[in-house]
Amino acid sequence: MSIVASILVALVALVHCYIVVLEMALWTSPRGRAAFGTTAEFAEETKTLAANQGLYNGFLAAGLIWSLLGPEHLRFGFAVFFLLCVMVAGLYGALTVSRRILVVQTVPATLALIAVLLAH
Repeated sequence: MSIVASILVALVALVHCYIVVLEMALWTSPRGRAAFGTTAEFAEETKTLAANQGLYNGFLAAGLIWSLLGPEHLRFGFAVFFLLCVMVAGLYGALTVSRRILVVQTVPATLALIAVLLAH
């Protein structure tokens, strides 16, 4: 994988690590509520669901990190698979929750995927 592709994959992984923290640890905090536009009451009622969502985002981040650090012969496949997963999740989120998710998740994952494919 090229350095540009690796940097883009790492950035997508970092975004998902941050989402994990927001959804699993900061969901009911002022920062978490501001990030997702929720009220204190809603955040409290949905914190278990948010933590579950955060766990799934953690799996995406872990897969992307593995695509950078895992066995060399598996890196390309892991990168493509997990970037596609991020793109699908971002598209679904943009359609059902907020179009902002398209910019935060889908666009960076798409750019990273293009870089990975061009470097292969």
